[in-house]
Amino acid sequence: MVFPFREEVYRFLQAFSGAPGGAVLDIGCGPGQYCGRFASDGYQATGIDLDAAMIADAGKHYPGARFQCLDMRKLKADGGRFRCIFSIGNVMAHLPHRDLVPFIETVWAMLEPGGFWIMQVMNWDALLEIPEYLFPVKSIPDGVYPLEFHRSYTSIHPESVIFTFSLLQAGVLLFTEEMTLYPVTSGDCLRFHEAAGFICLGMFADFRRSALSSEPGTGLVMVFRKESA
Repeated sequence: MVFPFREEVYRFLQAFSGAPGGAVLDIGCGPGQYCGRFASDGYQATGIDLDAAMIADAGKHYPGARFQCLDMRKLKADGGRFRCIFSIGNVMAHLPHRDLVPFIETVWAMLEPGGFWIMQVMNWDALLEIPEYLFPVKSIPDGVYPLEFHRSYTSIHPESVIFTFSLLQAGVLLFTEEMTLYPVTSGDCLRFHEAAGFICLGMFADFRRSALSSEPGTGLVMVFRKESA
């Protein structure tokens, strides 16, 4: 698995999820590991993702959680039943700018009073200063020849970024794909959330609560709370 389950990430998310029995939502859940762990710990866990194959696989591996193949732009406010909603792994960068504010407002409406919204994206503040960025190659054990996961950002502009990722083994290209991402600065992100009624509790570089970095390729984790009425 390219991005395996990480205990430190789960513990960070759980710290804002209240006691077992509460409802949590993973937006862009991928293979569903975090929903599966929440479910096994007694939470009502729901995960959505646009990849139907991943959703099907998640349902097989983690039957205690609920999964749905759904575009995050089609989420509906349902009376504020979630204690914690989170989106990690730069999922929100797939959201076109015109859809960002309505999405944030929907997340606010889906949270119970006092609930938490946690998002992780790239630290676009650092990346928007350069024309392109190559990630370090990620090696994945796979028999004699490990898989190599290559990623890059090119044509970096405030409006959009081209993201290319490829999988190679022993120098042979197995898979490649290119897509458009939509960067948002931390300042704009903070402003949009505050306009929707959120309170920002913290901004970090990672789930260890490290201070934000100006180095390209680092992350941005933001924690928001929906104030009680």
